[in-house]
Amino acid sequence: MKNLRVGVIGVGGIARTHMPGWKQSQHTEVVAASDINANALKKWGTDHDISKLYQDPLELINDAEIDIVDVCTPNSYHCDLSVAALKAGKHVICEKPLAPTASEIERMIEARDQSGKKLMCAQHFRFGDGSKLIKDQAKSIGPIYHARSWMLRRNALPVRDGFLMKKHSGGGACIDIGVHVLDLTLWFMGNPEPKSVTGVARTELAKDHNAFSKMGAYNHDLMDVEELAAAFIRFENGAVLMLEVSWMLHHEAGEFEDMQVWLYGKKGGLHWPSLEKLTSDPNSKSHSNSTLKPLPRSVEAHAQECIEFSEAIINDQPVPVPAEHSLQVMKILNSVYESQQTGKEVIL
Repeated sequence: MKNLRVGVIGVGGIARTHMPGWKQSQHTEVVAASDINANALKKWGTDHDISKLYQDPLELINDAEIDIVDVCTPNSYHCDLSVAALKAGKHVICEKPLAPTASEIERMIEARDQSGKKLMCAQHFRFGDGSKLIKDQAKSIGPIYHARSWMLRRNALPVRDGFLMKKHSGGGACIDIGVHVLDLTLWFMGNPEPKSVTGVARTELAKDHNAFSKMGAYNHDLMDVEELAAAFIRFENGAVLMLEVSWMLHHEAGEFEDMQVWLYGKKGGLHWPSLEKLTSDPNSKSHSNSTLKPLPRSVEAHAQECIEFSEAIINDQPVPVPAEHSLQVMKILNSVYESQQTGKEVIL
């Protein structure tokens, strides 16, 4: 029998990406699940041969057999469920964003510290082989003084109410995909302390009743979150970052999205995901571009984050994505909204 028993709250799409990791980990097995949708819960239990099924998530949280709670619900429910699980003595891995507001993440960190359990945000882009290689190489071009990053989609707005209604999501593209690319960029940069944010958060296309999404039909009138966010961020160490995210932009995004990170340091530049490294030789007055080669691995990033979380518990090591990093991300993204409302730079 494996050491750690997992209970999953919310059995929608993202929970399915976690299951391979729990199965591949030598330490974990999923023993229970919870969802307010009884039919979806029953099907999930049948698909994964699990009989402990709870419509009330608090029943799962209070199940003495469970060691890890995997929170895969819409954003606005992350904080209360995670805090309850930590207070019940469970380790918690929670889907991104850890919570839609910085104050909620501070509550979660407090509950973590009081419980002595582990808390981690599931930022799966960190766990790709190319991401880890860029993180390792970032030191060789440093210090990084400028960065650009974007995650842009063209008519690819998520159509479920959990994304489009602020009461469930806490925000639109800024919270949904901005969390991904901002977390990855800050991690590459060494998580410098943010100093100020100037941002915009707008909807220009999606509310038009003729607008469409490649992801399906959606209720134009129900949507009350932004489709586009952009920001200019200053850090205490003097570095700056330009960030752009959108679900709907008239931008060449390939089949689904264009996600890129550019890092510029005094000794060179790096690009993700191409893994290109750019340097200059002052002696020969020449440029050099090379492509970094990661070691191939078979484990997908969503699975790897679950495996590494379980290993952090077993070995009593720090989790790969500290909640403090998620707090930093959300302070910046919350400031984008504040800057949009005030029309001013937000000092952190």
